[in-house]
Order: sequence, then structure tokens, then C-alpha cells
Amino acid sequence: MSVTVVGSIAFDAVTTPLGTRERMLGGSAVHFSLAASFFDTVHVVGPVGDDFGAQEYAVLNARGVDTADIERVAGGQTFFWRGEYGWDFNERQTLDTQLNVFAEFRPKLSEASRGADVLFLANIQPQLQREVREQCSGARFVALDSMNLWIETAREALLETIAGVDCLMLNDAELRQLTREPSFVRAARQVREWGPRVIIAKQGEYGAAMFTEEGFFGLPAFPLERVVDPTGAGDCFAGGFMGYVAAHPDAELEHDLLCRAMAYGTALASFNVEEFGVERVARLTSEEISERVSELQRITSFVEKPIALRG
Repeated sequence: MSVTVVGSIAFDAVTTPLGTRERMLGGSAVHFSLAASFFDTVHVVGPVGDDFGAQEYAVLNARGVDTADIERVAGGQTFFWRGEYGWDFNERQTLDTQLNVFAEFRPKLSEASRGADVLFLANIQPQLQREVREQCSGARFVALDSMNLWIETAREALLETIAGVDCLMLNDAELRQLTREPSFVRAARQVREWGPRVIIAKQGEYGAAMFTEEGFFGLPAFPLERVVDPTGAGDCFAGGFMGYVAAHPDAELEHDLLCRAMAYGTALASFNVEEFGVERVARLTSEEISERVSELQRITSFVEKPIALRG
């Protein structure tokens, strides 16, 4: 089967305490595609301008990503974002955002993209997400990401779109903001009543938590000695998660399978932050991913040995 992602394709300029990159390949659809490509065929849908050239296409094509639905807008400029991180990598400051061709983006999906088994609606305007969802009516698993901007300015449209997907992925602050609940556990329960059966709360350096009908599952972020740039980590997590789901087309999408998908998403996100932009994931190997998932399993399991407690 295959995966379709609809989202931003961008050039990013990023400064962190460990360095600066002035113009590097980025965007939610790019980070997602590279991560998901380790599991299945990925169709990427998004707009670019004349400044998006052979070098950028080559990064995606090298991983086997289908770029046929990248819309090239003649005379336009690709979406651009500039941001800066301090020593707290959970917080970033946006210094410049230029929507460029992304401002007038109306997704156009080929038959191959519409026929994908798994669909990821990356962070774009909720009405556009819903239009894409309606075009991909046969997808067996659909996940959606969003952000505080749409929660603040397009809440009703976002709620309507959320009702039509299987999985919602937000960071824990966005989940609280969306539901107006101080506890993200209660927030997840509320969202499940709106339609999605899987809720994932991304928690940055602290990992991620998942809520399903069967229960709760949480994983810490993989412990790293060196973090360089967290840009795109959440989209890499989503790519690993959704890619793992796509790689099991005949399996029931039950809690245990989704827990394993969380592990692969966590591993992919950990590689992403080790270098700037897509530098690390673009040269990643499947063997490295498997090794990190195995290590993640080792460090998150323990053998219970009950003792008699006082009192």
C-alpha cells in the first residue's frame, strides 16, 4: 500500500546555540516523507516555487518519495520560515514567515495520492485538510496535525475536520487549548468523544503519549548526548508512526500495533534532532533505526519484583 502526506514544503533558516543554517530544505511534508519512506511508498503533495530545484527534489527522490504531486508555481517563491532556539529546545522564536506560494495553495491530488492506504494531513488550514480527507475516502487510517493558530482563528472548522479522522496529533499545550481542559488526559478523553479513536500528545524532549479505547501508552524521548536542531521532529515522529501503520496493511489497527508505531516514530524523531534540518534523516539507514528501536525497548522496560510495603 502507500502513504499520502499533504503539507508544507519549505526553506528554513534556523539558529540554535550550536550553529546556524541560512537556507535548508524543510517543511512538514518533507520531514514526514523522509521518515515514512523507510516503511512504504510516500506520495507528497504541496506547492513550491521556481527556487525549488533539482537538488531539493534529489533529497526526496533518493528515498523513493513520489514527488509527482508537488505543484510547481511558475514565478513563485517557496514557503520560507526563519526561527531561533535558545538552550530550551522546547521553545522557539519565529523571526520571519513568508507564505509565498503556500498562501494560495489548493491541494491537487493524483489518482495515486487519492488511493493511498494511509493519509497524513499535516499542519495546514482546516478547510483544506477536510477537502483532502473527502478526496481520500478509501484511506483506512487518517491522522491530522494542527497548531495554535488554527485553534484560535478557525476553531469550528478544525473541530469539523477532526471529527472525520482516526487520529489527532497535537502537542500537549495545543491539546489543552483545543479542549480548554487543564489535564491532557481529560483533554484526550474529550477529543475521543468528538470522533478520533487515537489521540497522541507530543511532548517534545519528554516524549509522547497515546490514548486509545484500550488505554494509555507513553514513551520518553530517546536520550541523546547531543541535540542540534529540533525543527521537524514532530513531523518525523508522525512519519515513523504512520509509516509503520502503512507497513501493516492486513493487520488490525489495535493498541499494541500502535504502541510499536509510537516506538518507530520516537526513533525517527530522535535522529532528526541530531543535526540541522533533514541532514541526518536524509542519510539514515534502516539498520540504524532498528538498533535504536531495540535500544528504546530495552531502556523502557523493567521486571517487576513485588515487595511487602509498609503500612
